[in-house]
Amino acid sequence: MTSRVFAIVPLAVMLLVPVALAASAVADEPLPLVFTEDFAHGAGRWEPTDPTAWTLGRDGDRAVWGLNRRKSDYEPAVRSPHNVALVKDLELADTEITFEVKSTLDTGGHRDCCVFFNWRDPAHFYYVHLGAKPDHASGQIMIVDGAPRRPLTKNTKAVPWDDRWHAVKLVRDVTTGRIAVYFDDLDTPFMEAVDTTFTSGRVGIGSFDDMNDFAAVRVSGRTAGGTP
Repeated sequence: MTSRVFAIVPLAVMLLVPVALAASAVADEPLPLVFTEDFAHGAGRWEPTDPTAWTLGRDGDRAVWGLNRRKSDYEPAVRSPHNVALVKDLELADTEITFEVKSTLDTGGHRDCCVFFNWRDPAHFYYVHLGAKPDHASGQIMIVDGAPRRPLTKNTKAVPWDDRWHAVKLVRDVTTGRIAVYFDDLDTPFMEAVDTTFTSGRVGIGSFDDMNDFAAVRVSGRTAGGTP
């Protein structure tokens, strides 16, 4: 009887090993690209909270989509950004967003840009606020959870806004809870946080109450079920 037990255990282990290796391989794979936007054909795949606050334009030979005033007519459910544009029909768990952004109005310490992710509804989502002058309410990774936004970070680094184009990347891993945002240097995080409150939702771009042009948006990710 004892010999039979010991004969079965190695077989069970052998059967489990390929499964574990397969799961590990999936986790290590790059996220599949699921959305790209260069605004050459308009912004019809986007859902802004106030469409009148956004304008299509050109910067040299590229099409851009940007905010035409600092504060839109959208009044958020709780204290949170006024300028939000979400990708239509796209809900992701693990997420990577990259885009180029240009601040179009020098408002000094108020210059900012926002990235939205795991957006459940207007009162439940995460966003990154890339602000020129960080404090408790600016220049942080934020959560909106049925109450006014609150920071998940204690960042003290100012975002070096000027009149040029800049590259931004946001990485969200729902299993570990990691949130990392990059500014220009896309290899070294500008800010990081860990939170698991929301594990899926929509993605978007915008600003709290400032003006930016956006271009070259790329979104990679998986749905809550693990598929692109």
